[in-house]
Amino acid sequence: MATLLNPYLHFDGTARDAITFYQSVFGGELALNTFGEMGMQGEQAEQVMHAQLEAPDLVLMASDTPPGETLTPGSTVTLSLSGDDDAKLRGWFETLADGGQINVPLEKQMWGDVFGQLADKYGVTWMVNINQPG
Repeated sequence: MATLLNPYLHFDGTARDAITFYQSVFGGELALNTFGEMGMQGEQAEQVMHAQLEAPDLVLMASDTPPGETLTPGSTVTLSLSGDDDAKLRGWFETLADGGQINVPLEKQMWGDVFGQLADKYGVTWMVNINQPG
């Protein structure tokens, strides 16, 4: 049985920028709906009510915080990328780290895999684990 994880990321007005950035990293098709398309008027009408990025290796969903709700960014979601495609995973790590902060450099760990952790320029924490033959 296959397991599919669809992380849903919440932003405070930067969802469009973030999901567009992630599309530049991972590729894929992006569908995006605004609050205005659902009838809202005013300054939040152009903010993202729902976005879905379907890329070859993952699906990400995102939205801006709806009116009346408060967002605490950065600490509620960690996304993990793992596999054995060294070049692809290293490329993702480097691109996600651009403008962000590397918390654990991408290097061989005591369990034998190559692992790194970073917070991207939007405050989202990512872990990358490159499986090593063993």
